[in-house]
Amino acid sequence: MTLESSELEFASRYAPFAAQGQLYPQREGSPLLEFASGGRVLYLFDRTGPYRGRPGPARVVVHGVLDRRGGGPRVLNAEEVGRARATLAVVGVSEVEGVGELLAVSRRVWVVGARLPLVLGAFEELPGAAVGDWVAFRTLPPLHGFQL
Repeated sequence: MTLESSELEFASRYAPFAAQGQLYPQREGSPLLEFASGGRVLYLFDRTGPYRGRPGPARVVVHGVLDRRGGGPRVLNAEEVGRARATLAVVGVSEVEGVGELLAVSRRVWVVGARLPLVLGAFEELPGAAVGDWVAFRTLPPLHGFQL
């Protein structure tokens, strides 16, 4: 089971959900992009190759694999939705957890608006959900970045 057929195809498919932000200079030979968006600084595994991104304003598809441990990810119930707001916390070098609204849904991918758009995939079918539902999630490291 794969979540993408190629880097270019994946980046093109999810380009409408690219996060706007600031790309910082990276060290020579580093596979990590330092990307600031939605008030957070994320370290993303660079999936589009070295030397493509230049420091400055950038559009990046941020992709993570959902952590299925601990009962997640999950759709919020009606009571939780009433109190929900989009949150995103960096919990490791290259992993996040948060709450957000679903912008797009397929069997194995949720696009979540949680301070910035995130394309979150899973190797097994996700809980039933629809665009507009609110979800809680956590990702496994590393997050991936596809520069546009």
